[in-house]
Amino acid sequence: MGTPIKKSINSRQLSALMAESPGPPPPRSRLLQSPEQPPAAAAAQPRKPADAEEMARRRLKDSPPAPSWFTPKRLLVLFCVINMLNYVDRGVIASNGVNGSRSTCTKDGKCTSGRGIQGDFDLNNFQDGVLSSAFMVGLLVASPIFASLAKSINPFRLIGVGLSVWTLAAAGCGSSFTFWFIVICRMLVGVGEASFISLAAPFIDDNAPVAQKTAWLAMFYMCIPTGVALGYVYGGLVGDHFNWRYAFWGEAVLMFPFAVLGFVMKPLQLKGFAPVDSKKSVASIETAAIVTEDASSINPSKLVGNEGTGSEAYHEPSKRSGCLSTIWNEVARFSKDMKALLVDQVFVVNVLGYIAYNFVIGAYSYWGPKAGYNIYHMSSADMMFGGITIICGIFGTLAGGFVLDRMNATISNAFKLLGGTTFLGAVFCFTAFCMRSLYGFIALFALGELLVFATQAPVNYVCLHCVTPSLRPLSMAISTVAIHIFGDVPSSPLVGVFQDRVNNWRETALVLTSILFLAAGIWFIGIFLKSEDRFDEDSVTQAPATEKANLKPLLDGSSPESVNEV
Repeated sequence: MGTPIKKSINSRQLSALMAESPGPPPPRSRLLQSPEQPPAAAAAQPRKPADAEEMARRRLKDSPPAPSWFTPKRLLVLFCVINMLNYVDRGVIASNGVNGSRSTCTKDGKCTSGRGIQGDFDLNNFQDGVLSSAFMVGLLVASPIFASLAKSINPFRLIGVGLSVWTLAAAGCGSSFTFWFIVICRMLVGVGEASFISLAAPFIDDNAPVAQKTAWLAMFYMCIPTGVALGYVYGGLVGDHFNWRYAFWGEAVLMFPFAVLGFVMKPLQLKGFAPVDSKKSVASIETAAIVTEDASSINPSKLVGNEGTGSEAYHEPSKRSGCLSTIWNEVARFSKDMKALLVDQVFVVNVLGYIAYNFVIGAYSYWGPKAGYNIYHMSSADMMFGGITIICGIFGTLAGGFVLDRMNATISNAFKLLGGTTFLGAVFCFTAFCMRSLYGFIALFALGELLVFATQAPVNYVCLHCVTPSLRPLSMAISTVAIHIFGDVPSSPLVGVFQDRVNNWRETALVLTSILFLAAGIWFIGIFLKSEDRFDEDSVTQAPATEKANLKPLLDGSSPESVNEV
């Protein structure tokens, strides 16, 4: 038997191409023979099955691609809107209109009824804190799972599944009548979000113009502060004028069309994964080997899988052993990918700096208004810190992306920008908390936050480009898990414990801000590491260069619809 052929095309396409040749359709035993070869010649000199495949590929190559509605810019807008809705939910759950307050009673017996979630369920502050962070459980558990499944299931279908879970969970939050039910729904919101955060950035990175990759990532991450701000406003308006439940139901209605879109649109091919004519993402090359040089040895019933005893013999292994084998293969592949990430010095240094950075930002967002009120006696600390964060978050994030593109986006330049902006931002923020004047504090703190937020696009650029294309979803997932587990999740309670001990908000703020110098130092180390941009590094499952040159980046109409569909 000859050497197995390593490439295959979609059976639907091959059948259509065979039908174009004159004469009656050839029998199955001659399916892989060239349709233009006379029967006599075929009998005298058997042709290799590769000839038919080569002719089919040439016809596909020469055929003009069908126009696609999804251009790269439209895809960016789509992902930005979804990302913004994700963070609108973060703002909604924390808004006064939705979160509300407990019922209180004074010493003279005068009681005030509670409102919002906290009032309806009579939650103490600890329970309220659990509710606000419950989504982290689903997010941290599901992120690596979705990233790993992206190798065997089309990523856009995974996003559709995740957004469907998100939609149902948001509706469940609005329909909750017990504390634990809404906690479970908040966890499921995190599961839905996990499918999106680890896969959207690689798609944007694939389809952004070469000279604007970081700027496009900046636009995507700019939606984080914008979404939270809109969530505060939306939750406050709906909660005050209607009922807090309507805020969650409204979120579900807004997200539902995007969940449906993930299932009905043609699948997108993520760089580093299987080509568009593959049925099995990771095992496409191995499974394609069923077609051999000796065409007469092929049993049609085994290829079709629906006739006679051939199908039974083909599926002889038990379903249970096949399921266990699949699970074992997934676990082994995940372990191998995790090892590749953890031994990558560039990735580890980047994430360590990101953890220290997020430790400070998370504590700022939670304790900042209270610290500002106690240090400078602000009458509207919430509005002041919220306004500074929103404006600086938008302009700082965009500026960081555009500056890195102007510097020539490389991993080394990204580390220079990360270290430089974080160091300068730390200087301004540290000096701000030393000021006695409120106006001096506001001016310096705004400059500091503008510089600090410039890190969002560069840090994610490094996560995407320091690993091979097939590892990008897992890289984004592990980065997200790490910065939450070791960053903003423990920072707020630790800062609270420190404040209880020193009882001085200015001192607490200065100690917290000094951690930004640590983040800058870690990122400066990355400048001296041997770094290699691996964005264009082909994996074994990618299409050959001759085929990639003829594929449109988004939703090519000529590509088959059978790409790893769920």
